[in-house]
Amino acid sequence: MKPQSPTIVLVHGAFADSSSWNGVVGKLQSHDYSVIAASNPLRGLADDAEYVRQLVASIDGPVVLVGHSYGGSVISTAAKGLDNVRALVFVAAFLPDEGESAITLSGKFPGSTLGEALRPVPVTLPDGSQVTDLYIDKSKFHQQFAADVPAETAEIMAATQRPVTDAALAEGSGTPAWRDVRSWVLVATEDQNIPPQAQVFMAERAEAAVISVAASHAVSVSRPGDVARLIDEAARGTV
Repeated sequence: MKPQSPTIVLVHGAFADSSSWNGVVGKLQSHDYSVIAASNPLRGLADDAEYVRQLVASIDGPVVLVGHSYGGSVISTAAKGLDNVRALVFVAAFLPDEGESAITLSGKFPGSTLGEALRPVPVTLPDGSQVTDLYIDKSKFHQQFAADVPAETAEIMAATQRPVTDAALAEGSGTPAWRDVRSWVLVATEDQNIPPQAQVFMAERAEAAVISVAASHAVSVSRPGDVARLIDEAARGTV
């Protein structure tokens, strides 16, 4: 019997939405993969991971779980204990160890200019509690997030970006799944959100297979072919 091809589940990060995977989805679907671009709530690490975990648990058959940026933190937690997750792919992403947050990892090495580009928006929830949503200032979005994306595309991305709470970026990870699941990492060498040196450090710590691409943080938009090829490599490694 021919082995079942895995379903590819893509998890976007902060300041993005599922459409950031459109180019990657098209290339994977052209190779007959079943693909789901999940909607990451971006509210809190444990809650976001639980949302993704339930989605992945509902899928029959093997899964390759892919995370971009903060989405890497989410998939590291979501995949823990899920037997159908056969590979993890991190695309310009965080691979936190237990207790580490996106904020601590992005500040571990020099190079991130994200902090000075952020625009905080306080939000009062229906229960009276308050959160702070973080956006990238539209005037800084192109250079900060997507410098190698055409200006008109970056302008649309800036307008449609989804905010992440500051609490989500500060929340420490649980025990990461990359300790137990084979992992692949794409390092974006022109990234201004997550320092490339931090990406390499995390990849080496996880003993992941690594490729480097000269791209901005928005590598799934600017270089979808490179991203899709790495996912395909990971998927083939599970069969």
